[in-house]
Amino acid sequence: MVRLTGTLLAAALLLSGSAGLRGRPTFGENATRAVSTWRTSGAATIWRTGFVPFEDLSTMSRKTRERVNTEYGWVVAGSLPVAPAEARILWDDGSTMRVPVIGPREALMALSPWPEEYTFPDDEEYKLTGAAFTTMRLKTSRGMATVPAWRLRFSNLPGPIDHVAVDQKAVGTIEDAVGDYPLVDEQITGVEALDERTLLVSYDYGSCGLEPPPVSLRVREDPDVVVLGIDVPYEAPGPCAGVGAFGKGVIRLDEPLGDRVVLDAITALPVLCRRAQNTCHAGHG
Repeated sequence: MVRLTGTLLAAALLLSGSAGLRGRPTFGENATRAVSTWRTSGAATIWRTGFVPFEDLSTMSRKTRERVNTEYGWVVAGSLPVAPAEARILWDDGSTMRVPVIGPREALMALSPWPEEYTFPDDEEYKLTGAAFTTMRLKTSRGMATVPAWRLRFSNLPGPIDHVAVDQKAVGTIEDAVGDYPLVDEQITGVEALDERTLLVSYDYGSCGLEPPPVSLRVREDPDVVVLGIDVPYEAPGPCAGVGAFGKGVIRLDEPLGDRVVLDAITALPVLCRRAQNTCHAGHG
């Protein structure tokens, strides 16, 4: 089912199919491709039976977080244990999954925004002096789980940092399954369920004018997914300031959302990936 829904910006002025007349895919075409990609690429299988985290892969105390300066480097300053060959994820429903794991050095570098070869002054480095293999609790696409983790201890931080030890690259990620996708201005950036059939949708788009154009929010519902997208009126070629814009709109679904995955029509990725990036790609280098 595909239909137009009003947004908070303006009523729809773009006729369905008009994008196709100027050589751009219509929402219907993008949505069909997104559904097919999700079902056939392996992404849906990873979502249902793999490891898809919904939360940050690292946890630390507030006191420790307040001390962390993102401009500092992260270095090994002590002996570290050898990682086990594999470990086990245990979900609260009793299901389990054997997974390969990363070592404490890889967990450390996942905390750093800098390449490992970068150097820093001695007083601008967080020094890892020890690590212990442990577990942490994490929300995933399959519910809450107890996940293998490294507890990293530093000589110059007030407390340890726990980081998920699962080798996401080895177990497979949603982004790797979906593959390359178009990089465009028009993307769904967030979804909030107001009730079981009502979604508050956030989106970004590009505009050449000073005034925001009328934008229409689009939806397609399938038994396993809900696909969202926007239509932006065509702007004739010419000089363009390339202004980035954003908006919000409300979608009313025909059926309760339930456990259906909400996808962006253009990228074919879950909208959740925009807020929790580790959901879709490996959270370590």
